Amino acid sequence: MSLKLKDIQAPIASEMQEFEKKFRASMKSKVLLLDKIMSYIVKRKGKQMRPMFVFLSAGVSGGISEPTYRGASLIELLHTATLVHDDVVDDANYRRGFFSINALWKNKIAVLVGDYLLSRGLLLSVDHGDYDLLKIVSEAVKEMSEGELLQMEKARNLDITEDVYYEIIRQKTASLIASCCAVGACSSGASEEVVRNMRSFGEKVGMAFQIKDDLFDYGSEEIGKPLGIDIKEKKMTLPLIYALNKSSWSEKRRITNIIKNQSHKPKKVSEVIDYVKQSGGIAYANEVMGRYYQEACDIIDRFEDSVYKTSLSQLIKFTIERTK
Repeated sequence: MSLKLKDIQAPIASEMQEFEKKFRASMKSKVLLLDKIMSYIVKRKGKQMRPMFVFLSAGVSGGISEPTYRGASLIELLHTATLVHDDVVDDANYRRGFFSINALWKNKIAVLVGDYLLSRGLLLSVDHGDYDLLKIVSEAVKEMSEGELLQMEKARNLDITEDVYYEIIRQKTASLIASCCAVGACSSGASEEVVRNMRSFGEKVGMAFQIKDDLFDYGSEEIGKPLGIDIKEKKMTLPLIYALNKSSWSEKRRITNIIKNQSHKPKKVSEVIDYVKQSGGIAYANEVMGRYYQEACDIIDRFEDSVYKTSLSQLIKFTIERTK
């Protein structure tokens, strides 16, 4: 039976609705243009996995309280700010099927909107004295920026080792989910040790989540996502890194040459995909993802049984079994 997010969310359904209201309120502005853009941002929200991780982690660590709502809002505000800025950096016109802010309102406005979201998050925490939550989330934003820059630095030469790849995805993706879980635990008044365990749990989930994303690039029957997007963008992901490491010098040179100079040709992209599959890159990435998944399960198993624990276990299963 395939897991549905709605069922996983059941124990925190009323909290999520309440959060929705509080989050909308935190986005309000007296400036008409800004208010219009904020409504647009709220409308295009995705699966809401981040707030789910916050509330379930709080539930499992000691209980959901008022600071939990602020912690979830803080993460959403700061993360949305980074996404708005990312779209400007990438010159992207779409995000999740919606027009990006910069596509509708131009770069200058998008950058200012990102700044506004950032300051709303900071003030939300400072006004209520949630300094511990602010520290956790600010750390994550710092890590995400560093990860993005590290990837840009390495992408030029296509010389990413497996260790550097793990460091990039730990910073870019895993640090955010880790901060969701740490914020949830911290907001429930849990001990430092519990907060540390929940952060570690979130990091493992984040690593598995990103590797799953990398695997989508090599095809999945159900998903219908165009193949080879990472290859076209010259992104080095785990299946490709593993395949190149196993290659002879001449083979490695041939493949990197295709990625550098011919990745705009669909036929050449297919050639790289086939090469990675034959070299065992897909199987290897699946194995590593399974390892992170198991480590996350081992951490959550230490907690007392509850509806929140069951949902968290299902949520990690969902992240590695999802088809999009």
